[in-house]
Amino acid sequence: MPKSRDERIEKDLLGSARIPNHVYYGIQSQRAIENFQLSNVPIHHYPNFIKALAMVKQACAFANHTLGLLEESKFLAITRACLDVSQGQLDQHFQIDMLQGGAGTSANMNANEVIANRALEIMGHAKGQYQFLHPNDDVNKSQSTNDVYPSAIKLATLLNSVPVVSELSSLSDSFIAKGVAFSDIVKMGRTQLQDAVPMTLGQEFEAFAKTLRKDRAYILNVLTLLYELNLGATAIGTGVNADPKFGLLAVNHLKQISGYPFRQATNLIEATADTGCFVALSSALKGTAVKLSKISNDLRLLSSGPRAGLHEINLPAVQPGSSIMPGKVNPVIPEAVNQVAYNIIGNDLAITMAAESGQLQLNAMEPLILFKLMQTTELISRAMFMLRRKCVDGITANKSICENYVTNSIGLITCLNPLLGYENTSEIAKQALSSGKSVTELIVEQGVMKADEISDFIRLQTAANPLQ
Repeated sequence: MPKSRDERIEKDLLGSARIPNHVYYGIQSQRAIENFQLSNVPIHHYPNFIKALAMVKQACAFANHTLGLLEESKFLAITRACLDVSQGQLDQHFQIDMLQGGAGTSANMNANEVIANRALEIMGHAKGQYQFLHPNDDVNKSQSTNDVYPSAIKLATLLNSVPVVSELSSLSDSFIAKGVAFSDIVKMGRTQLQDAVPMTLGQEFEAFAKTLRKDRAYILNVLTLLYELNLGATAIGTGVNADPKFGLLAVNHLKQISGYPFRQATNLIEATADTGCFVALSSALKGTAVKLSKISNDLRLLSSGPRAGLHEINLPAVQPGSSIMPGKVNPVIPEAVNQVAYNIIGNDLAITMAAESGQLQLNAMEPLILFKLMQTTELISRAMFMLRRKCVDGITANKSICENYVTNSIGLITCLNPLLGYENTSEIAKQALSSGKSVTELIVEQGVMKADEISDFIRLQTAANPLQ
């Protein structure tokens, strides 16, 4: 097979292929690029995954060198190449589609080839001169895709989850700030979209904060499931082709360079076959997405109008809302959060099905799990940032409207049940509905209570169970 000066020829068990000289990937990556043109999302779209792959390879090189299985010159070259990759210098050479067959073998070989060719370059050799340093024999020594790939998924997911946890904190803080600002605004609470009993607008916003803080704690707890790695398991968990000490050495070094408290799984066969930790995390993130969507629904309802809706709060106007209706401004930020939530719910189902589809000693659907976890973590953190910066921080209250709803609501009478009794309050409510008068007017007219006494009692009721 003749070649030009701008290309090299590489061989594998299927034959030969021309590889452009400027690229660091090799023949197996080239075949995968040609085979898998599905999502049009290459793995370098998620740089934390590339970083995770490089860190796992660096940890494995350290273990092999410590055990005397990898000579000094190769170890140093591989380590430097891994650092280049983990720092994002070679991201453009990871072109394989996120969706791929082979349980992640293509992604693992992409890393092996890029690291090998960069290491060869560091050693003074040309790309493709694998007789001096080989992608499989050296970079992939003592490893299999089946322990490298899930370990990299776990590290990448942990890295991608950092902004998720941070944004949960920031968004809940924003809701708390609004809760404080709105603490003296009495409004009607609603059940089934009907008037219920009075509360404060501050309590409503504090409740949003509380539910997100609970989710933050839950997600942090679930993330600890990702600390267990199956490095050293190789193909199916028996550790074939690896020194018995390799896995623990690799895990401990990855712990050191990543900063995460990784530990080796106690049963490597179970850890290689099981993807339950990904299902648990996806479910937790879906739960948060559902809460964010519900909060967004509430914000849309509370701001509806401005003349023919509730209009208890004002959302920041971020763009004109209609191509035909002048002056219309839509709640586009909460609407976008709703759509992110629906996407994440779909991702969770995909992850669930992928985990269920694992067979015997391996789950071949891990590329889909990785794809959806990366997408979910990025979407939810971006959605929370957007909701906080472009919506929640700028929300203002319409105090007079809130208080007017309370004054004129039939639901107000519920607060007076302990004082007047259910039969008396039911009769007053009936009169209010038939006469069009407010509950407050009727109570004052009948001499049951004075207006200021009613107001004081209502405020006492709304403060009875403040949300901390």
